[in-house]
Amino acid sequence: MKRVSYIFFILVLNATFPLFAQDISLFQQFNGRYDYIAIGNTLNIAENGTFGPCDVLTSASADLVLNADQTITAAYLYWAGSGSGDFDITINDIPVSAERTFSDTLDETRTFFAAFADVTDIVTSQGNGTYTISEFDLSDTIAPFCPSGTNFGGWAITIIFEDENLPLNQLNVYDGLQSVPTFLSITLDSLNVLDNEDAKIGFVAWEGDSALAVNEQLTINGNTISNPPLNPANNAFNGTNSFTGASNLYNMDIDVYNIQDNINIGDTSATITLTSGQDYVMINNVITVLNSQLPDATITIDDYIVNCGDNSVEFNYTVNNFNSTAVLPANTPIAFYLDDLLIGQSETINDIPIDQSESGSAIVIIPENTDPNLIIEVIVDDDGTITGTITETNENNNETQVEIELLIIPEIQNLPSLLSCNEGFETGSYNLFDALAELDFDENNLFFYRTLDDLEFESNGILIPSNYNNNINPETIYVRLETPPCYEIFQFQLTIENCPPVVPSGFSPNDDTYNDWFNIQGLYDIFTAHELNIYNRYGDIIFTGNNDKPWLGKINRGLNNHGKTVPVGTYYYILDLKDPNYRPMVGWVYVNY
Repeated sequence: MKRVSYIFFILVLNATFPLFAQDISLFQQFNGRYDYIAIGNTLNIAENGTFGPCDVLTSASADLVLNADQTITAAYLYWAGSGSGDFDITINDIPVSAERTFSDTLDETRTFFAAFADVTDIVTSQGNGTYTISEFDLSDTIAPFCPSGTNFGGWAITIIFEDENLPLNQLNVYDGLQSVPTFLSITLDSLNVLDNEDAKIGFVAWEGDSALAVNEQLTINGNTISNPPLNPANNAFNGTNSFTGASNLYNMDIDVYNIQDNINIGDTSATITLTSGQDYVMINNVITVLNSQLPDATITIDDYIVNCGDNSVEFNYTVNNFNSTAVLPANTPIAFYLDDLLIGQSETINDIPIDQSESGSAIVIIPENTDPNLIIEVIVDDDGTITGTITETNENNNETQVEIELLIIPEIQNLPSLLSCNEGFETGSYNLFDALAELDFDENNLFFYRTLDDLEFESNGILIPSNYNNNINPETIYVRLETPPCYEIFQFQLTIENCPPVVPSGFSPNDDTYNDWFNIQGLYDIFTAHELNIYNRYGDIIFTGNNDKPWLGKINRGLNNHGKTVPVGTYYYILDLKDPNYRPMVGWVYVNY
């Protein structure tokens, strides 16, 4: 949000003076209930001239008087003189240095300077009273200018103020340093003339002489302007201050003219010209004050939507253009802030007519780990940097606030693990509902997921939780229990254990497809590192097997009978499961045909 909208033009400035003047151009623009006054004074003790005094003062004072309703918005100090320049001065004993500098050259021996400083803080702090510029010393440089009557020094402060009793105005501050004789033309652009009533233009100019009035004429848009008797039509720059009526501002002018009849509604620029047959006048500052029409953007939050466990908030809002004098343009930006942090943006869609509104919506993301009870600041006409893009009648009503309470999901609750016998390759069968046996729940409100993301987005749910085979060991299962307006989350693990194998008492390897091998239940693909040794009744080892080599009743050890089926009889086995939880299993198995 902003108080004043500025338009900046780039001014090419150097630490040393170029041999040409700086063209007058737009420096800053103010839109609203604004006007201005200017104060200042000369350092000359008399009007310069061939026979005039050569001395100049090092300080001079002027009084500022504002009404109680006039609030200072900006104050710009300009000072100028003969020579290369003094750029460090004081105002009421407060040091001020030039922020920008200007120069102009009459010939190889006569160079003039001007300087600028923003003194808004100083003038705002000190308010009405006397302002003294001091330590402004041209003593060492002024002498060569005296014979030609071009010795001068002076200062002026342009004070822009806001007053609610004023009409809506556009106030433009132009500056640079351009000179005449014999002809000078300046085009003032970026105007917005919507009503020419009480339109005015003002100048800060240097080196004007009341005694010189040779073909000196000031025009705007081809029309001669004057302010007699203070500023006659043939001697516009004659050492006067139009605001105070003073006529002893030797070799400087602070003038203002009514131009109501010299500018037209709809104009976007104006041309001022100055002619002089003898006087060497330098224009440093030009001010225009013109009636204008402006919109006024305000915003209200109609409602908002928060979702359980979701950091996004959907806002429904209305942008209004009440108390306005112009259409609020489409694409007026809207910004959402949390503790001065930009968290979302939107914009209007259409032009909003005077006294009309437009509704819209926007989704903003609340940063993680934010307190669930928070205040969102919403500002219309804000480009996301606390800066407006549109000049309005009121720059201080763009903001609203809304208190938000996020729906936070409780911490994940852990449930006891479910254990299953290894059915092969570390998989088992589970009834997932068994993990919630101690809870009171409705199965219709209970959903199982393999990941938290799936749970949050309610995707890829486990379809048959009563008969589930794990994918990995161990595997975490997440449970979403709907408890409107939110839900709870539980988690538990599925784990596997190798249960004791079941060894059959016999088998018949006769290739009848029934009980043809030594099928030890719960062994193969479970105790994958096991070793099985078979011995005959004499204690000779006749077979050694493993997970990939079950006993089919054939001999694979010893010196004789490799690959032959063993005869009917009882055989001794030693089954080493290679599992620290089990000792080797031993016993007898009967082989028959």
